[in-house]
Amino acid sequence: MFIKSLAAKIFAKIVVSKIRKWSQNPVKTQQKVFKTLISEAKNTAFGKDHNFDAIQSPADYAQKVPIRDYEELKPYVDRVVLGEENILWPGKPLYFAKTSGTTSGAKYIPITKESMPHHVEAARNAILSYIHETGNADFVDGKMIFLQGSPEMTEKNGIKLGRLSGIVAHYVPAYLQKNRMPSWETNCIDDWETKVDAIVEETKAENMTVISGIPSWVQMYFERLRANTGKDVGDLFKNFQLFIYGGVNYEPYRAKFESLIGRKVDSIELFPASEGFFAFQDKQDANGMLLLLDSGIFYEFIEAEHFFDENPDRLTIGDVKIGVNYVMVVSTNAGLWAYNVGDTIQFTSTKPYRVIVSGRIKHFISAFGEHVIGKEVEQAMQEAIKQHGFSISEFTVAPQTNPEEGLPYHEWFIEFESEPESLQKIENTINKAMQQQNSYYLDLIEGKILQPLQIRQLKKDSFTQYMKSQGKLGGQNKLPRLANDRKIAEQLISLQD
Repeated sequence: MFIKSLAAKIFAKIVVSKIRKWSQNPVKTQQKVFKTLISEAKNTAFGKDHNFDAIQSPADYAQKVPIRDYEELKPYVDRVVLGEENILWPGKPLYFAKTSGTTSGAKYIPITKESMPHHVEAARNAILSYIHETGNADFVDGKMIFLQGSPEMTEKNGIKLGRLSGIVAHYVPAYLQKNRMPSWETNCIDDWETKVDAIVEETKAENMTVISGIPSWVQMYFERLRANTGKDVGDLFKNFQLFIYGGVNYEPYRAKFESLIGRKVDSIELFPASEGFFAFQDKQDANGMLLLLDSGIFYEFIEAEHFFDENPDRLTIGDVKIGVNYVMVVSTNAGLWAYNVGDTIQFTSTKPYRVIVSGRIKHFISAFGEHVIGKEVEQAMQEAIKQHGFSISEFTVAPQTNPEEGLPYHEWFIEFESEPESLQKIENTINKAMQQQNSYYLDLIEGKILQPLQIRQLKKDSFTQYMKSQGKLGGQNKLPRLANDRKIAEQLISLQD
């Protein structure tokens, strides 16, 4: 056994012991985080404006601090961007993670010296938890690739500015630097397709053991590896053992991945965001990811179906229930306060608290009151793949409210890897799975308000072309799984000509 892998096993045991300690005391852990956040920020502009001095409990906090999204927090963020200190958090942030906004253009999410370590530790601890559970640490001696954004940064009023994945690249531990790929120069290439081709050239002869990234973009890398070498990824990288991913559900891609690899490999799911690293998969056989309650983040949860009510109940960790769709609201040591991240989650366990990402509060279909969410369409797709043995590159769903004939329906835009045997059978399976999961959808079908869903088969590379047209090809960009309008749908249709 190599020294590095032996050290990893010892370190993993220590880290998992610490995780077990706080995860067994979830309410107490969150109370401690809450008190620390309020105490640290009470003399900031935000803390004074919201009377942090008088806040003693989460109930007080809910009364004094309304839920905000980025647009509503923006007046404070703008002051930080201009260089003011002590606005949202003491001093100035170390970085701004720049992300794509909706109505405001670019979003600048602060990352502080207090919050940055948690981004790094969470990713590390996910791998160490895997090592401790499986006893497998050999992969730490091989090469690791992280498909991510450029690490190059600019500066704005003394604060460094970049993509989150690029910022994190500066914190790769020294003992992993020799293992890490691609090279710094390749990582700095802006054009995604050029970058992937360069990564293929750099890695195809290496002993790759760990590969990480958003599934859709890793799939592109795998496809180009096979086109370049004529080999399955698993034959090319005989010691490839672990795939680490986040951002989207892996299941719709799993069949295609295993086809490209030529065998199964273990995987670890992560739940990172610019606003914080929220959860990671701590057990290979557990459903869901461990919610990180000891990482400088205080969580509140609002039932998604009541989120747009005037004064919805704001629940803390001890109040949540398994299987309910919640909007996740965070307050962090980066200076985000009662901040709506936009994600919806469901708890799969409360001992310890594990979650799955069920969708986005703004990404749903309810053109007729059906309240369809991302988790439901992904699970339905997974069921169809399981039954009919096909594989896909990507898919998204939109309502067709004004068909040329017949009742409205949900239109599923699917890019298949190969010609499916029967679209009708796939439609029937997906439709059945949707009705089983969503009683509103079932009622609308049975009440003859909607007709069963229809699949529109897309030509190869349609989704890649769409993302490229939006300037969102590669990196951490993700395609919305579903939308309540037809903006994406119409652009995809235009690409079929």
